[in-house]
Amino acid sequence: MTSTVHRTCPLCEAVCGLTLTLDEGGHVTSVRGDKDDPFSKGFICPKGASLGQLDEDPDRLRRPLIREGDLWREVGWEEAFAAVKAGLDRVADRRSTAIYLGNPNAHSMAGALYGAPLIRALGTRNVYSASTADQMPKHVASGLMFGHPLAIPVPDLDRTDYLLMLGANPLESNGSLCTAPDFPGRLKALRARGGRLVVVDPRRTRTAALADEHVFVRPGTDAYLLFGIVHTLFAEDLVTLAHQVNGLAEVREAAKHFPPEAVARRTGVPAEVIVRLARELAAARTAAVYARIGTCTAEFGTLAQWLVDVLNVLTGNLDRPGGAMFPKPATEFGARRKPYAVGRWKSRVRGLPESNGELPVATLADEIETPGEGQVTFLITVAGNPVLSAPHGARLDAAFGRLDFMVSVDLYLNETTKHANVILPPPRMLQSGHYDFTLLGFAVRNYARYSPPLLPLDGQPSEAQILARLAVIASGLEGDLDEFVIGEMLRKATETPGSGVEGRDVAELRAELEGETGGERRLDLMLKLGPYGEWAGKGDLSLRKLLDNPHGLDLGPLEPRLGEVLKTASGLIELAPPQIVEDVERLRGKLEEDPPEIVLIGRRHLRSNNSWLHNVGPLVGGSNTCTLQINPADVARLGLDGEAVVRSAKGQLTVPLEPTDTIMPGVVSLPHGWGHAGSSQSVAAEHAGVSVNTLTDESTIDVPSGNAVFNGVPVTISPTGVIIAQ
Repeated sequence: MTSTVHRTCPLCEAVCGLTLTLDEGGHVTSVRGDKDDPFSKGFICPKGASLGQLDEDPDRLRRPLIREGDLWREVGWEEAFAAVKAGLDRVADRRSTAIYLGNPNAHSMAGALYGAPLIRALGTRNVYSASTADQMPKHVASGLMFGHPLAIPVPDLDRTDYLLMLGANPLESNGSLCTAPDFPGRLKALRARGGRLVVVDPRRTRTAALADEHVFVRPGTDAYLLFGIVHTLFAEDLVTLAHQVNGLAEVREAAKHFPPEAVARRTGVPAEVIVRLARELAAARTAAVYARIGTCTAEFGTLAQWLVDVLNVLTGNLDRPGGAMFPKPATEFGARRKPYAVGRWKSRVRGLPESNGELPVATLADEIETPGEGQVTFLITVAGNPVLSAPHGARLDAAFGRLDFMVSVDLYLNETTKHANVILPPPRMLQSGHYDFTLLGFAVRNYARYSPPLLPLDGQPSEAQILARLAVIASGLEGDLDEFVIGEMLRKATETPGSGVEGRDVAELRAELEGETGGERRLDLMLKLGPYGEWAGKGDLSLRKLLDNPHGLDLGPLEPRLGEVLKTASGLIELAPPQIVEDVERLRGKLEEDPPEIVLIGRRHLRSNNSWLHNVGPLVGGSNTCTLQINPADVARLGLDGEAVVRSAKGQLTVPLEPTDTIMPGVVSLPHGWGHAGSSQSVAAEHAGVSVNTLTDESTIDVPSGNAVFNGVPVTISPTGVIIAQ
């Protein structure tokens, strides 16, 4: 007897609905796109189609492991938690503890709900995550411009007439900080209705090949290109403002230093193309500028992300249909917070500023290696593999070996968790509830869907229970963490004017909450208090309604809501935040520099998502291989054949070559997340590849945000067997 069930795919940011068939034993026998999902409408990619194989990977851990020397021992959960407590009890100063949260936390209900309580329980400011290896420039730019780091406008893909896209490849990534299932179909629809798509990228990616126009640009120079467009808008009197702003004169003054002719030399984009792009943006009926990881992970990532929204503002396209708009997620609730600030504290060794409560992962090795008060000796990692994902991973690998104690919550024994003293594996995805708290805040259409657990836990704690237990151990307090959080949220809501439950009795409201688990009850609370919720008086959304609608609910197109979103002290868009404008001088100082002869950039594959999908057979091989893409002209010029040695300031790799004219001369590309030689993951070990982060430099960061730099890394390329003098 088989059963058919429905679930949101948790493997990337597209939040596609899936229809799964399970046999009597709870094994997935087929995965299809959910045609009744109002957002994804049946779209599915190879990652989603492989969900069952990932969920039942024979190499994933089923029971906790304790390391004893070089050996691992399976233990029961109570023994594992007792070992964690004993390790933490040896820490005399909580400033010596640290936590790293990996990318899958953004795709996990437990990660979204229990990460913050665990951090508070640890009582440390040593908080690191994949955000400073990925997207922190966008959070900083949005926070300083709009007053909140999650006030991130997304392109209104389904209604725009013109989309300028930089450093993004959604035909392979499925979108990022722009939640849009079937991104390829939405781009094709844009063109079919007469719209125009322009892609700026050092590679002619699959997305660039789909576009009306592809513009090659030198890696790391996006801020120069965007400033050239801003300069043209002012010079040709093409600025159209639809909102009140602070800082217009400062932006105009800064842009004077970046005329198209000057930035053309730096970017490789002809001046006439820069001018034309500015004119097209200004003339389009509706338009949006969108930039992602290729621009974030560069030396001037925050400037580039700031200029993206400067352009959306200057062309009158911010907060209007067809432009760049702010989603309204169903769980959004909260009183007006203090205006956003960065640098509230700094890292101990390098003095790098905090952003969003985090320190840059680029300085984590410094904090472990450097003796003194506050030296990190105890580390928790949750669903992360920074040895492969952080800059200069080899140094971090060695640093983890020096820790006194390390705890990892992870599916696998991998390149990072091999250093842990205790590994706590979460259960299968089908045993866990799923709601995309984070990703639906970036959706191109308002939508909500909850996937309850499909299979029983069979005695294993849920991921939520694992993280909650760690928080209890770290805090030293007993009691139900969920009940504490629910009580605090209800108290705050009843004291907030206009919340919909102002003045009501907390106990009475608590009794109305539904849900089988603490996480479900917290979701019910957030939905009821949210903008579509039954308690807020503006709808009837609740956990019960989502359970009654397993394919999800369409909550309508994006609507103008800048007034609700703005949380700056002035109540206006801050077009020229001082912390960002200060960095313009650093950009100016490098305008006349000659670019390096060859630079390295990353690459995303459709069948890959960082390092954690490399142990699924159908997702490796074919085009998803660890090769160095290089222009044939560079192959001939450098006398290369078959494979080559790539050297940077931090290390060297021998890599097979993939000559292709889809990449600019002077640019080479290695994919991210590989380097599995010797792994206990059998499929990954057979397709080991090399880690690009052997070459990247932890000492080079985007200054305003602390984000690591992975694009535009200077390298040299030589034939194998050639000795290079150092």
